[in-house]
Order: sequence, then structure tokens, then C-alpha cells
Amino acid sequence: MGLTEVERTYLAGQSIGRLATVGPDGVPQIRPVGFRLNADGTIDIGGPENARSQKYRNAQSRPRAAFVVDDMTPDDPGEVSPGWGRGVEIRGDVEVLSVRDIPVAPGFFSHDVIRLHPRRVISWAIDHEQPKGTSRTVARESAE
Repeated sequence: MGLTEVERTYLAGQSIGRLATVGPDGVPQIRPVGFRLNADGTIDIGGPENARSQKYRNAQSRPRAAFVVDDMTPDDPGEVSPGWGRGVEIRGDVEVLSVRDIPVAPGFFSHDVIRLHPRRVISWAIDHEQPKGTSRTVARESAE
């Protein structure tokens, strides 16, 4: 069990999210990032010279992260919550690796990515079937 089709569709329509990692001093670090949702439900998070970034080093040292993609719903009666916020938060384990296909903006982003493996998913105001949102565990916690 991973992301729902509604969550996948929402994420596919977005281009930026915020990645929270934990720095060496134990303080959270949050950065806006580009991303790609992979067919297997993992998310590749990229950036220019990504391997040189603090978020990348944080992910190497402390491989847990949270990722949020959100926006405001159009003020349209057909929306789940017209004029309100909506989004998806994904918490999970991360790994750093180099990929052949750059996830976002080839020529600008590097081949080095942070790959997020979802463990907990929280979504709100994106699904007409569950307008108040959902929260669920989608994979067992890692042994770390």
C-alpha cells in the first residue's frame, strides 16, 4: 500500500515541495526542492549540485525526512475545499544516490538525488471521497 491514485495525481500536477531534514546539530532544515514521483511510489528530490548541499549531507548522515507539497485550492465550487489549502505530507526513509535520468530540469539539476521511501502519508483537501483528509502508515518503520 502506497500513495493513492488521488495523491499521485495531485503530486504529478505540482512542481515544487519542501524537504525537511535534520542537521548535525539536531535542528530541522527545510528547503524548497524540485521532485519527481517515481512509478514505484518513491520520490526523487533534486537540485543543482545537490551532492554539495546541506540537505544532501543531512540525508546521508540521518536518513529520515519529511516532504510536503501544498497549495491553495481554486475558489471553485467543484473543488474539495474551495479557497482553502490542500496538500500531501510524506514522512519516510531517504537514501542518496546518483541516477541516470535527472528528475527535474535536465541541464540545471544534477544526477545526485535524495530518494524518499514513504512510510507515513498525510493528505488533506485533495479527495472528494475524503474531504477532511487521511493519514496512514504505508510501510513499516525502518530498523534505524
